[in-house]
Amino acid sequence: MTGSVSLNVTHEDAQAIDDCWNRIGIHGDKSCPLLSEHIHCRNCAVYSAAATRLLDRYALQQDDEAHSSATVEADVVTRSLLMFRLGEEWLALSTRSLVEVAPLQAIHSLPHQRSRALMGVANVRGALVACLSLAQLLELEVTAGVASTARVMPRMLIIAAHGGPVVVPVDEVDGIHAIDERILDSASRSGPQAGARYTRGVLPFKGRSLRWLDEEQLLSAVTRSLT
Repeated sequence: MTGSVSLNVTHEDAQAIDDCWNRIGIHGDKSCPLLSEHIHCRNCAVYSAAATRLLDRYALQQDDEAHSSATVEADVVTRSLLMFRLGEEWLALSTRSLVEVAPLQAIHSLPHQRSRALMGVANVRGALVACLSLAQLLELEVTAGVASTARVMPRMLIIAAHGGPVVVPVDEVDGIHAIDERILDSASRSGPQAGARYTRGVLPFKGRSLRWLDEEQLLSAVTRSLT
């Protein structure tokens, strides 16, 4: 055992380990009969055994702390939500219904469109996918909003609707975030604001108020817009 191990044992360990080196050894009155043979306490088997015992105790304490931390983290149930912006309003959608966030593509209008929400079709990797106006479905009054910068770019959300994927253009994507289920439960109990369509509740996030969308109601509305 090297001299890097502290010679001072504190707290509970002092009561469990006989620190003879501090009483009769090199740091004590030097009356230990083994001192003349070992020159220094760190060369003694008694010291080595005490140091090994102490280090084992530290390792066990660290394992217990790691286990406790993992248990606490496991008890916190979260749900992944995609945060995005339409105009000046921020919204959240469960990633369960999200296929991909894609760059903005050209939208080709269709003659005799079936609904006001249907904007046309977009080319997604060679396949034509129906494009819907989420603002129209939610009855949002979308204005110019925040000006685009190098870091704020419009995107397309590819959503897994009941009849197949659809794309919806959005003005900005903040990212995917894990939200504590307890916060979501509280938002659900509070309910949506008046007139907020397909909304489960309002969440506080980064100083903003986000509408947490009800994906089942929204996807049903998407399907109705395509039939």
